[in-house]
Amino acid sequence: MADPARARKLADRIKVVVAETLERRIKDPRLGFTTITAARVTGDLQHATVFYTVFGDDVQKQATAAALASARGVLRSEVGRRTGVRLTPTLEFLEDAVPENAQAIEDLLRTAREQDAAVAVLAASAQPAGEADPYRHDPALLDEDDDEDDLDDDEVEDVEHDPDARPGADRLGDDVLDPDVRARRR
Repeated sequence: MADPARARKLADRIKVVVAETLERRIKDPRLGFTTITAARVTGDLQHATVFYTVFGDDVQKQATAAALASARGVLRSEVGRRTGVRLTPTLEFLEDAVPENAQAIEDLLRTAREQDAAVAVLAASAQPAGEADPYRHDPALLDEDDDEDDLDDDEVEDVEHDPDARPGADRLGDDVLDPDVRARRR
């Protein structure tokens, strides 16, 4: 198996050679407006896949595929001559789906922008379902908390610094936090 960097370099070289050969040497009228977008070479450097795009409709795309299939031998010999590899890889041409995928993504993004704009219009005129301010602001209601559950600062420090205050298998969490229960256990 060849080095992946070598396969990548060979793929880049094949892309350039095929594009230049199609532009300068192949005079098939079926080619149309063809662009070589990428090339990939297998790890053993025996097979190369060349991706291309065609500007036009389905008839022009089929004609371009037929033209590339008929020019495969000329393109392979040119790749072998200009790359200098011992075994020239076989060429396979595949139409690149990137333009169609990009168009589909653009359509989805456009739809999402339109839906976001519609939601923004609805949100601008929306009213809350309940009260405008659902939080309590009466100070008398805020003081009704049970202070029994709250720890004083000195109790928290005792728990943090006393190694015996850590809950174990024989202790309950409430016993550990109450200093009177701790004193009775000792």
